[in-house]
Amino acid sequence: MDFELSEEIKAIQEMARKFTQNEITPRVAEDEENHTFQRDIINKMGELGFFGCPIPEEYGGSNLGFLAHTVVTEEISRVSGSLRAAFNMQTMGTAREVFQFGTDEQKKKYIPKLVSAEHLGCIGITEANAGSDVSSMKTRAVKKGNKYILTGSKNWITYAQVADVGVIYAYTDPTKKYKGMSGFIVDMHSRGVSTGPTATKMGWNACPTGELFFDDVEVPEENLLGGEEGRGFECVMSGLNNTRLTAAAGAVGVSHGLIDEAKKYANEREQFGRPIGKFQMVQEELARMIVETEAARLMVYKCAVQKDAGNHGNVLETVMAKYYSCDVASRVADGALRILGAYGYSSEYPVERLFREAKLYQILEGSANIQKMIIATDALGYRKANR
Repeated sequence: MDFELSEEIKAIQEMARKFTQNEITPRVAEDEENHTFQRDIINKMGELGFFGCPIPEEYGGSNLGFLAHTVVTEEISRVSGSLRAAFNMQTMGTAREVFQFGTDEQKKKYIPKLVSAEHLGCIGITEANAGSDVSSMKTRAVKKGNKYILTGSKNWITYAQVADVGVIYAYTDPTKKYKGMSGFIVDMHSRGVSTGPTATKMGWNACPTGELFFDDVEVPEENLLGGEEGRGFECVMSGLNNTRLTAAAGAVGVSHGLIDEAKKYANEREQFGRPIGKFQMVQEELARMIVETEAARLMVYKCAVQKDAGNHGNVLETVMAKYYSCDVASRVADGALRILGAYGYSSEYPVERLFREAKLYQILEGSANIQKMIIATDALGYRKANR
C-alpha cells in the first residue's frame, strides 16, 4: 500500500493551502458573522480547477481523481465549512452525478459550467418527511407530451437561493415506490421555481441553505437524468457514496484546523509560570486529537484510492470513513474547547466557529445513526453494503 501522494496531488494540495491562507482566512470570520455568500471565492476556486479533480478533461475537469478531490476539500475545510460545501454542490452531487448517469448531451451541456463555477448547482433530495427515509419523498413529475410537470418542495437544500441548476429527485411512478423515482436536471430560474427563507443555523453561515418550491415547473424531457425513468433511487444512493467522501474529507479538515488552533494556544497561554502545553493533561488531550484525526484521514484516503482504482461501489468503506471521521471531528472540537477553556467559547478565537462547524458533519449526507445501521446490517449479513 502506497502512502505517498503523487507530485500532481502534492502540487494542487499546496495550491489549495496557499489559497486558503491568502483568500479565505483573512475574511472568513467576518463573512460568517455577516452571513455573506462568498461567490467571488467560489469563482476563484473554479478557475483554479478545485472542483474538477474527479472529472475527465473532456468535460472541463483535470482528471486528477478522487484522492486529489479529497486533499483539496480537506485543505479548504481546515478554515471554512461553508466553502467546503461547494465541493458537493459543484462536483460530487451535481457534476459527478451527471457524469455517471447523464446522457452525452447532458454531460456536455452541464458539467463544464459546474466545475468552472460559471453555474452554481444544488441537489434536491431532502423533504420535510423525507430525510433518512429517501423513498418517502412526495415531489412528483408527471409526463405531459415532451415535458414533465414538476410539483412539490424540498428543504435543507444547500445553495437553494443561489443555484442556477439543480439535480432534483421526484417520483414519476409512485406505485413502484423507490423504483418509480427519477432524477431531473432543472433550470432553477424556470417559471414556478421559488425559494424559502434561509435557514437559521448554528454554523456554516456563509453558506445559504433553504427551501425549494416547484409549482407546475415545466422540465423538458431531455432533462430527465440519463434519459430513463425509474433510476432515481440508484442515482441518489450512488451520489451519496460520493458526497459522503467529500463530507468525510471535510471532517478531517476541520479536525486539523481545530488541532492547529489548540497547539497554537497551548504554546502561547501560560499558567503557573509556564505554557499550558507543558502540562500532561493538555498533552494527553492533544495527542488523542492528533491520533484520531490521522486514523480518520487514512480511512478517508483509502476510500478515495479505491474509487480512483475503479471501485465506485465501495459503500461500506465510504460509510465507515464518513461515520468515523465525523465522530472524530466532534470529539476533536470538544477537546479543543477544553484546551482553550473560556477563550474557546469566545468568538475572539477561531475555535468557537470551528466547534460549531464540526458538529454539522455528524448530520449531513446521512446521519451518524444511518451510517452505523449500514455498517451493522452488513456485518450481520442482513444487507450487504457493497453490491
